[in-house]
Amino acid sequence: MSSLEASKQSTFTTTGLVVGYALCSSLLAIINKYAITKFAYPALLTALQYLTSALGVWVLGKLGFLCHDAFTLQTAKKFLPAAFVFYLAIFTNTNLLKHANVDTFIVFRSLTPLLVAIADTAFRKQPCPSRLTFLSLFIILGGAVGYVLTDSGFTLTAYSWAFAYLVTITTEMVYIKHIVTNLGLNTWGFVLYNNLLSLMMAPFFWFITGEYSEIFSEMQSRMDDWFQFDAFVAVSASCVFGLLISFFGFAARRAISATAFTVTGVVNKFLTVAINVMIWDKHANMAGLVCLISTLVGGVLYQQSVTKSVNVPVTVNMAIGSDDEDEKQLLVEQKSDSTV
Repeated sequence: MSSLEASKQSTFTTTGLVVGYALCSSLLAIINKYAITKFAYPALLTALQYLTSALGVWVLGKLGFLCHDAFTLQTAKKFLPAAFVFYLAIFTNTNLLKHANVDTFIVFRSLTPLLVAIADTAFRKQPCPSRLTFLSLFIILGGAVGYVLTDSGFTLTAYSWAFAYLVTITTEMVYIKHIVTNLGLNTWGFVLYNNLLSLMMAPFFWFITGEYSEIFSEMQSRMDDWFQFDAFVAVSASCVFGLLISFFGFAARRAISATAFTVTGVVNKFLTVAINVMIWDKHANMAGLVCLISTLVGGVLYQQSVTKSVNVPVTVNMAIGSDDEDEKQLLVEQKSDSTV
């Protein structure tokens, strides 16, 4: 295979990973909002997602459809801090969706690229983004601020969870990128460790939030009618998409920078906004939607600014069902955002 053909193949592979992550992320926000509406137990919902993902990887590995690294205590200890931050990010995300609409979630999600870019430079010693990149990030910030100023549904509880989500997701984006780069696991190995360790943490959060008592009280009050089909469908869809986004999320993290990965999550909210307007009666007014769209436009401008600065091809070996040696040859070579 020529170098040109290899470059094209790697480009298609990277594009496929990013598109897969964008679609899963967009639909998962809507599905999780519906699931938390029908099944109002955030900690248990996230635990079921972790269980589905971890069990799915293990079963598919046993059947030979994929390869993942073996679970070892030594590697688990190294991965545990990242899994803890990941759990906090998902937990605050789910509680934010419980207390606020999808628009508010998107706004706070949109604020993360600027913070991730600063954290990448300050803590991971990455080159400073270009001036054009920072301009696009500040456009995102301006649109988000404009939305907040038009939000008539402000509540202290919702915005407390929103602030907690903003802090944890920014930390998670930067720290997970460091772990992905240095720990040496293949993609499915990351999915297994991340979800299995998060599942182990779930009972602790059930108790500190008091959710376990709510669940037992609900079951006792509805002994003869505890099963609800619509809640079952919503939770099942949420779990399946949780598995898909685990794979596409980690694979995309390896293929692009932390900031570019974060902005991808912002840009894909175009689809989320469209669906949200069509299916929910509680969404932003016209001024709020204009501000929301401007944050997504800022994301597009960011993508254009970093595309000009990235010129190192990405080589990815993602053969499903290959042996451990082939799977561990997954290499990512990328150039960080550079200054003008």
